[in-house]
Amino acid sequence: MAEKHEGNYDQLEGLSVRVDDVIYMPTLDAPDDKPHPFVYFITILNESTERVRILGRKWVIREEGGEVTVVEGDGVVGQTPVLEPGEDFSYNSYHVTAVNAGVSGAFFGTTSAGSKVRVRMPDFELELPDWV
Repeated sequence: MAEKHEGNYDQLEGLSVRVDDVIYMPTLDAPDDKPHPFVYFITILNESTERVRILGRKWVIREEGGEVTVVEGDGVVGQTPVLEPGEDFSYNSYHVTAVNAGVSGAFFGTTSAGSKVRVRMPDFELELPDWV
């Protein structure tokens, strides 16, 4: 069962998230009620002076029609990456929608000293191309 990422988390100066790209990818599998798959590419950067282990994430996807989906769970694409100072972790995954949507969220982890940290990712959009 996924750990709920609640409680007191500190912001760690130098820990950040970058959204590298978001691509509409109609060739991926998608259910009939959410036929629009988007692939997103994310990088978590550790430019702090502490080692950080990323333990989970919580994202909120708000579709234009009002539907809200919360994606919360342990790890990131099945991993709990450890980032030494100066290292980064990049991955990609995908989400399906019925219509355009906005995404916000954060990653959660711990430092080598045991402090709980949170890093927000920049909000991004899942926008259908004009040709759809």
